[in-house]
Amino acid sequence: MEVKIGKSTLAIVEGDITKEETDAIVNAANSGLRGGGGVDGAIHRAGGPSILEECRKIGHCPTGRAVITTGGNLKAKHVIHTVGPVWSGGGRNEAGLLKSAYLESLKLALKKGLKSVSFPAISTGAYGYPLNEAARIALETAIETLEDHQEIELVRFVLFGKPMYDIFAQELKSLNVK
Repeated sequence: MEVKIGKSTLAIVEGDITKEETDAIVNAANSGLRGGGGVDGAIHRAGGPSILEECRKIGHCPTGRAVITTGGNLKAKHVIHTVGPVWSGGGRNEAGLLKSAYLESLKLALKKGLKSVSFPAISTGAYGYPLNEAARIALETAIETLEDHQEIELVRFVLFGKPMYDIFAQELKSLNVK
C-alpha cells in the first residue's frame, strides 16, 4: 500500500527490513547500541561485524535520538540506529519520545542527503508500545516530514507479519491521506 505526499511516496509493506535496498534502513536499537533481539539482532546478524564496530565507537544513543553507521553487508548503504521508548503506561512522554525517534531518523537522512529510508515499527516488540498508537505516531511523523521535505523520495515501513501490516494499513487509511 502506498500514498503520495507531494512528490514523495510513503509505502507500507510486509517483509524483512534486512533485505531492503533503500539508501538507509532504520534499526530499533537499544541505548547502548550493542545489538540485541528482534529487528536489532536481525540487522546486526545480516549486516555483519562492521556495524557493531561503528556502534561501539559511537558508544551511546539516548531515547528519542538517532545515529548513523555503515550498512555493512546489507543492501542498504547505511543503518540509522534510533532508540524508541519502553512503554510504561503512557505517562512518561512515550509518545513524544517515539515521535522524536522517527523525526530524528528522518532529519539524519536529510542531513546525509539520503533519498529513501525504510523503517520497522519502532518500540512495538520487546518495548511493548501499543501497536495502533505506535503506527499512528510513525505514519503522522513521516507524513509531516515528507510534506516539508520533498528531498526524501521514499519512506517505507517494512512490517514483520501480516497482523502488523494490517494495523499500519488501517491507521494509514484513517489518516485520509490523498
